[in-house]
Amino acid sequence: MVLNNYRKEDKVLLAIDCIIFGFYQEELKILLVERDFEPAKGEWSLIGGFLKNKENLDEAAARVLKNLTGLSNVYMEQVHCYSKLDRDPAERTISVAYFALINIAHHCKEILRENPIKWFDIKDVPELIFDHNAMVKDALLLLRNRASNKPVGFELLPEKFTMRQLQKLYEAILDTELDKRNFINKFNSFDLLNKLKEKDMSSSKKGAFLFEFDEEKYHKKVEKGFSFKI
Repeated sequence: MVLNNYRKEDKVLLAIDCIIFGFYQEELKILLVERDFEPAKGEWSLIGGFLKNKENLDEAAARVLKNLTGLSNVYMEQVHCYSKLDRDPAERTISVAYFALINIAHHCKEILRENPIKWFDIKDVPELIFDHNAMVKDALLLLRNRASNKPVGFELLPEKFTMRQLQKLYEAILDTELDKRNFINKFNSFDLLNKLKEKDMSSSKKGAFLFEFDEEKYHKKVEKGFSFKI
């Protein structure tokens, strides 16, 4: 005999919403989808879906991202749980938000073109459905906190990058101007970058040296109690 002690309890839907950040042309971007069903059909929304019976939250977030963008194996982190009674006019729905970081230049060909999706500058995010603007705000705060304590920003850069690109990325994430000399000195003190012999010749005749992030060095420093803070 199977006992079901929960049969009298209320049932609610559990949604997953993904805040997908990218970095392109020195601007922090967010990927949004034009909703193609009611309620709020035709309005801009975060990319989302619902939890299935045989998956945990992290698996659901990875599936939603893969199904709607074609992307996989990207940095994702849970942001917050949203449970206001009237947050979804269709039905009582609790949502767990995740943010993801992708390198637009590397992944742009993987994004499924048939989906009505578009990159927006983070400063030009339109009015979104339900409480999605609040989710974006919370995700930005978490991203800024992470960027000040661990090198998550490298998920948004190409494998080889210039110091200018790195500084512009952190300025975009932190929404503030950083002194060039202080920024370079600070990053050099971390000893997390490998300077390459190659140069990026697109910005000037002299060119700018390219760097790459040394993940092995970072993990060794973390094991010793290293604090990564801009």
